[in-house]
Amino acid sequence: MTDWRIPLSDIDLGDDEISSVEEVLKSRWLTMGRVTQDFESAFASYTGAKHALAVTNATAALHMACMAIDLKPGDEVIVPSLTFVASANSIRYTGAIPVFADITSETNFNISPDAVEALITERTRAIMPVHFGGYACDMPCILELAHKYNLKVIEDAAHAAGSWLESRHLGTWGDIGCFSFFSNKNMTTGEGGMVITNDDTLFEKLRLLRSHGMTTLTWDRHKGHAWSYDVVDLGYNYRIDEIRAALGTVQLSKLERNNERRRHLTQIYRDLLQELPQISVPFSDHPGITSAHIMPILLPLGSNRVEFMENMKSQGIQTSIHYPPIHKFTSYQEFGGEMLSLRLLLTENVSNREVTLPLYPAMDEENVLTIVQGISNSLPQ
Repeated sequence: MTDWRIPLSDIDLGDDEISSVEEVLKSRWLTMGRVTQDFESAFASYTGAKHALAVTNATAALHMACMAIDLKPGDEVIVPSLTFVASANSIRYTGAIPVFADITSETNFNISPDAVEALITERTRAIMPVHFGGYACDMPCILELAHKYNLKVIEDAAHAAGSWLESRHLGTWGDIGCFSFFSNKNMTTGEGGMVITNDDTLFEKLRLLRSHGMTTLTWDRHKGHAWSYDVVDLGYNYRIDEIRAALGTVQLSKLERNNERRRHLTQIYRDLLQELPQISVPFSDHPGITSAHIMPILLPLGSNRVEFMENMKSQGIQTSIHYPPIHKFTSYQEFGGEMLSLRLLLTENVSNREVTLPLYPAMDEENVLTIVQGISNSLPQ
């Protein structure tokens, strides 16, 4: 295992999280109960959503969202290819077809509304924008398209806890928003996620889908609110547990402070990288308030990315890439192959040159300076 001088990410985890888990263990109630309900209420209040349901991970949230809008085999959902594969996988779980749209530009890695509109057919049922790195997609334009063509909008907000656009939290713009609390996210429960909505009907569907289509849960019966249950839909076991909900509650209380730190470090990166004009930094002057989940850069055209990342590694600096485009994976070749490469030119250009730099709240300004110097050392002289 590499002993990184500066790792890609790190967790703000302390005594408050440990105490919250101990309290759950001492309570002897480990499945969804009061702690989960409190976490959901806190997250709904923070985002301004009417309803929030904690789930086992963001992939489950996305799958539930696709099921809640009644996707059927043969339906189409427009989604970017420059995202984690869970976005498209969740569509395929329903038998529907992910249709990949190109990104906006080399400085905006989010899905292009113009590309979306060009792909809408009579089979299109939804748009799934992904807020890359916590930077907002053009939600006003996407909602305009959804209204024009009578489409649902599922926001993949896995990167966007604490991101805002026009005073609205990302995830609350569309019909359903889905968040990730994986261990590298801005707030973490190890594994975990949240699905939010302002639609009462969708909320009821999501609630049933989370736990086997059951009308009441163990906690309801424990509290004496019911003694039995019916199963009214084909649901799943996508429940979270009290331990992770406890972690999430504490992590949520730290989110604003930590995101502000991330934004501060991102600005220092931007200022220092101006001294390396061959490096492009996306999302400059982007609208809204970002969670600054990751710090992406673009290497110059023709760069050897593997060599660059190995050079960074030799200096003890961990880097990554976001993302290998989904349409290039073996499992997705049946969805268009070479034809998709012709349609997704910007996606392929960016995905071949993108490198993700370390970014986490415990970093200091000296770390950023070291990383930028490492970049300078790793570029061809």
